[in-house]
Amino acid sequence: MSSPIAIPSSAHRVVPSSPSSSPHMHSPHMHSPQMKVKVLHPVENVDLRLLLLENISQDAVAAFRAQGFHVDHHAKSMSEDELVQVLPAYHAIGIRSKTKITARVLKAASKLLVIGCFCIGTNQVDLPAAAQAGVPVFNSPFSNSRSVAELVMGELVALSRQLFDRAYELRQGVWNKQSKGCWEVRGKTLGIVGYGHIGAQLSVLAEAFGIRVIFYDVLNIMALGSARQVESLDALLAEADFVTLHVPELPETINMISQQQLAIMKKGAYLINNSRGKVVDIPALIDALKSKRLAGAAIDVFPSEPGANGAPFDDQLNGWASTLRALPNVILTPHIGGSTEEAQRLIGEEVAQALTRYLDYGSTVGAVNFPEVDLRALTQEQGDHIRVCHVHKNQPGALKQVNDALSPYNVEKQFSDSKGEVAYLMADIADVSTEEISKLRELISNTRANILTRFLA
Repeated sequence: MSSPIAIPSSAHRVVPSSPSSSPHMHSPHMHSPQMKVKVLHPVENVDLRLLLLENISQDAVAAFRAQGFHVDHHAKSMSEDELVQVLPAYHAIGIRSKTKITARVLKAASKLLVIGCFCIGTNQVDLPAAAQAGVPVFNSPFSNSRSVAELVMGELVALSRQLFDRAYELRQGVWNKQSKGCWEVRGKTLGIVGYGHIGAQLSVLAEAFGIRVIFYDVLNIMALGSARQVESLDALLAEADFVTLHVPELPETINMISQQQLAIMKKGAYLINNSRGKVVDIPALIDALKSKRLAGAAIDVFPSEPGANGAPFDDQLNGWASTLRALPNVILTPHIGGSTEEAQRLIGEEVAQALTRYLDYGSTVGAVNFPEVDLRALTQEQGDHIRVCHVHKNQPGALKQVNDALSPYNVEKQFSDSKGEVAYLMADIADVSTEEISKLRELISNTRANILTRFLA
């Protein structure tokens, strides 16, 4: 895969300083207020084109356009066939959870430089294939943690008071005041499966409600407040009145809550899933709800979800959908865990900044599938400097070939790292004339380990 190279521009934008997101690395924004940063551009005079899907925050759109990028924004996701058709025209793509970036899509996207997942998860992207194509993937692992935690707290109260059923009845004109099967959450036990950023925030909120908190995680984690870690998932299921799931979709988490686990749960307990749709065996959950083993459930994510608002959620999409919809005290929401104005704004800001740092400066700090490499920014006074961003196969002799090509020049800064089969090198080179750039680019791009080489100037 090749990338455009750039012609040095005499007009440079001044980027306001901001704190580094990684204290152990040199950030392009780590500079004094008096230092004017030289904004880099791809070496060919080609406007960078970004495709944003799934109604990504308009704040992100505005941020990209303010950087001078051409942005096409769409409210819906795209199918694999659609992406194969349109993505070859773009240098970057921003998606949420519905758009799938497969190996086939990546192979077709000959200009693609970077992928932004404007959400927590990245399982919708073939991460190894992206890395092997020289394409880093960025996400927003923390920005919607509070939104999800607050939604779970609302669901705890709504389930324990049968709030959705009573509200629906009254909207139908039926007055049904009752207390049977309705409980306070105070004094109950909440079991959190996955004690990451969401689980930890939820833990604090739940204790403020007077709820006892236990949690299970594959790592030993220091608990917040009075929360207590238990040794196994089965131990948590047997003790908790409410079980809430906050785990990624991995081979080991698919159907991690199925018939066997539901049988261990306390009779009359509640299950909440705001993590990933395949984590719960829905037919088994339906059986547990029908048999009154569980008193209720809240589900925000599903194995198959509609591609757009207004599309049907029916048995053609998931064969059990109509049965699930008919069950009492079951809260079904359309994947809204992190869908608050605040969360989407923060996600938009975080991912837009990560993509801009990579496109403008080559920084891969925060990439989920790539070596994390960064260099401090060039200044406007360094007008004859260029930045080399070289993605290559992690194999012996690769760096020697690159350094041989750079040997006639003064290499002022250089940093490289590897992750799995992929390595990434950044280097700032002084005293390179415009005429020499093409020759240097050809030398590095033709090394045997080369995957993708960009020059920024």
